[in-house]
Amino acid sequence: MICALKKRPRRTAHHDPTRQPLFFVSARKTSEFFPLQRHSSRLIPVVAFIVAAAAAQSEATAATGAASELAVVTVTATRVAVASFDIPAAISTVSGTQLRYDALGVNLSDDLATVPGLLARNRNNYAQDQQISIRGFGANSAFGIRGVRVYQDGIPATGPDGQGQVSHFNLDSADRVEILRGPFSALYGNSSGGVIQIFTADGKGPPQLRAAVDYGSFATFRAGVNVTGAAGPLGYNIDFTHFSIDGYRDHSKARNESFNGKFAYALNDTNRVTLVTNVVSRPGAQDPLGITQAQFRANPEQTDASATAFNTRKSLQQQQGGLIYDLTITDAQSLRVLGYVGHRTVEQFLSIPASTQGAPTSAGGVVKLNRNYGGADARWSWQGVLAGQPLTWVMGVAYDRQNELRRGYNNFVGTTPGVQGALRRDENNIVDDSDEYAQGTWDFAPLWSLMAGVRRSDVRFDSEDHFITATNPNDSGKISYAATAPVAGLVFKAQPWLHLYASYGQGFQTPLGSELAYRADGGTGLNLGLKPARSNNTELGAKLQVNPDLNAEVAVFRALTHDEIVVNTNIGGRSTYQNSERTRRQGAEVSLDYRFASQWHLQLAYTYLEANYVDAYLTCVAAPCAHPTALIPAGSRLPGVPKNDVYTSVRWGEELGWHFGVNGQYVSTVAVNDMNTVAAAGYATFGTDGGYGAELRGMRLNTFLRINNLLNRHYVGSVIVDDGNGRYFEPGPGFNVLAGVSVLLK
Repeated sequence: MICALKKRPRRTAHHDPTRQPLFFVSARKTSEFFPLQRHSSRLIPVVAFIVAAAAAQSEATAATGAASELAVVTVTATRVAVASFDIPAAISTVSGTQLRYDALGVNLSDDLATVPGLLARNRNNYAQDQQISIRGFGANSAFGIRGVRVYQDGIPATGPDGQGQVSHFNLDSADRVEILRGPFSALYGNSSGGVIQIFTADGKGPPQLRAAVDYGSFATFRAGVNVTGAAGPLGYNIDFTHFSIDGYRDHSKARNESFNGKFAYALNDTNRVTLVTNVVSRPGAQDPLGITQAQFRANPEQTDASATAFNTRKSLQQQQGGLIYDLTITDAQSLRVLGYVGHRTVEQFLSIPASTQGAPTSAGGVVKLNRNYGGADARWSWQGVLAGQPLTWVMGVAYDRQNELRRGYNNFVGTTPGVQGALRRDENNIVDDSDEYAQGTWDFAPLWSLMAGVRRSDVRFDSEDHFITATNPNDSGKISYAATAPVAGLVFKAQPWLHLYASYGQGFQTPLGSELAYRADGGTGLNLGLKPARSNNTELGAKLQVNPDLNAEVAVFRALTHDEIVVNTNIGGRSTYQNSERTRRQGAEVSLDYRFASQWHLQLAYTYLEANYVDAYLTCVAAPCAHPTALIPAGSRLPGVPKNDVYTSVRWGEELGWHFGVNGQYVSTVAVNDMNTVAAAGYATFGTDGGYGAELRGMRLNTFLRINNLLNRHYVGSVIVDDGNGRYFEPGPGFNVLAGVSVLLK
């Protein structure tokens, strides 16, 4: 069983600030409840600038005597096509053009800095996935993405247990990426502290072919070809991309091939079928591992010796396909059914010492996964009138399942490390979840709109152990979790250009299969004492759309989580987990998108986030551990979460002709372990880019040159939270250059 504090002081609502309403104002401790009170000086200049810009734009519009038509950004993150300006939630859209504009177009984390509340870090380690968190959810993931739901064209890239990845995302063929933050994320079920969705562009119009080549520092090379168009009722978008890099650290070479296809066929005016396919291959990506604080100070570009000794690496293959059927039943009703299947294989060599693998219950140092997965989602939509006011209603069901054959082997033979040895683990891990959801939007008054919904989730784990010996007993087991997550939000249309909103929702996050796999006391069987984390989330916000040239958003949020899943032990390559009592994430987001003067474009994203353990808890510093003894004090910071993250860019010019830009990002200090004894220092980086675009006889030519980390700063690009070997730091690259050219044939 999971060990926790057996005794804790008696609390009442009077002495427990987390039981008060969101941002409750107290004469004694106002700042304890209102996260901006103590730090308002940091936000006032930003908000003041936005207000001043809005006033100037309003006066300019009034002076012309004509109202500019507002730019409408339609999003589908709430399962109905509606303008993001009218949604009571923080939601951002990054266009496919922006993803590819003067950029490498390979790592999603490189292109989302303009989204507040989202911290996307490129580990510069292609044996591990990118590090993405939203409002602090997912920051403690040592690999892959957790706490954040990820989708591509409606197909989950997050498994039923909550573990996800974006390694197969193809940005060349993307139409847009939508990022949903806050309470309404709970409508996507398990592990939805936020939602990221990428959508492949529809094929339409005459055929077009786009080819692009990029080359840069560290032998970075990317080549891609994309074909889009329509032939009668068939629209198509086909893309192939090759990418390779030597890496700026030793032992960090990688190669990746990606294919993405979308084929939409209109059967008639009311029936449409869409096929989406995706294939990715990443063989033998080298893993340079993290380094310790002392190693970083000595030489940030070094690689730990164990990486080369064990030849740490990872090979990934994935193929998936989905079929979507859209039916317009009547003018008021529609049906959408999605089904998908996929197969994923992973082989990973870790740096676990041979001596550690001597224990009879060790799983070895080589991981081999063979996963089959699939699922379906069906939803019915209705648009009508309630009490004389517009009403939209959506009801649906979803089912997802993965069956993973997991095998573990020694990572040595005799005295030779880095090769596959004897079998040490053999099991089937089956996870499935079935969900039902409903949501509605009602414009119940001219200036008011209500959006509400609920989702019921049932998640089941079944582990079947096939490696049973006299010293390694049967570790099979089953467990299931269930939760009902309600959400609601209210929009007040104060002005045609200003909408205010408030929202509330409850979310939950089950343990991952890997977190259930081991017990802290060294016993056999699943960690059945591990509970799901449950959160109460609240958000207040304002959205401004003064005219097509000025858009801004401000949001204040708070999330109180019970039974946060945290590390208990992390020794010798094996982690065990437990529940802490309460954590709190609260803060504010500000974003600004402003086109001013002639061809000038300013973008700003700022996030202030306080993420702390509300209650003290005990953890382990050695294994096996039957009774945790190390204290994590109340008020300790959640590792991996910076308090401040600000990004800004200024650009001049358009896609055709000359264009130039400068950008900068500041990320404050980040604790890297629960005990807060080690931290990665804050840093600021700057970059610049420029290019030229021209129309030449039926084709469009674009060239660019980008310089990153212009001042050649040493900084920690990402962190490995609670690493048992103290190798917390993944350094960011120094001064580097990227150049590219693309040709679009029409």
